[in-house]
Amino acid sequence: MASETALGVERRVVVPPREGRAARLPRGRRFRVVDLEGHQCGDLFAYVADVVREYASAEHTRVHVDRLFPRPGEHFVTNRRRPILAFEADDSPGVHDMLIAACDPARYEGLGVGGHHASCQENLQRAMAGLGHDHVDVPQPINLFTNIGLGPERELLWRPALTMRGDSVTLRAELDCIVVLSACPQDIVAINECRPGPLALELLA
Repeated sequence: MASETALGVERRVVVPPREGRAARLPRGRRFRVVDLEGHQCGDLFAYVADVVREYASAEHTRVHVDRLFPRPGEHFVTNRRRPILAFEADDSPGVHDMLIAACDPARYEGLGVGGHHASCQENLQRAMAGLGHDHVDVPQPINLFTNIGLGPERELLWRPALTMRGDSVTLRAELDCIVVLSACPQDIVAINECRPGPLALELLA
């Protein structure tokens, strides 16, 4: 803990592979998402703390920044077009996504998985239910470290994440909010090199 404090980390929440964790953040709180082992995608969601019907919206953010993903110094905005997260720093290869929906049970069924398979949608719902929000919209996530490309026919290419151990992004809450981070369980397509790993959500002093 002493070394974390020296680095300005007030609290570290480890998100195990295939699971999700939530944290309440006051306006102004800075936090960092860290890829602990490398090549792991993280689905990040953010809801306004007192009105969870308002949440970080990928489609509204794309319009707000006029590109597919914000750059450091820009904002993620809500479905009411209000800034909810500021993108402060990117200490990773800088490849992220806001096109792909959260994986869910139907996605894995379509990929041929029999029986239950963990998903980012269920991780989100479980984490929010743990904070008393049993029924929430499931928005398109901020897919950190997710390497989705376009082929010659504009088809989607599901490429492995480029991150290495310890790569991170730093954000700041612009509203009192609840953030949920899911260590994506996807092990059928190659985005996590088919071996999901852990992430960390670090709350900065």
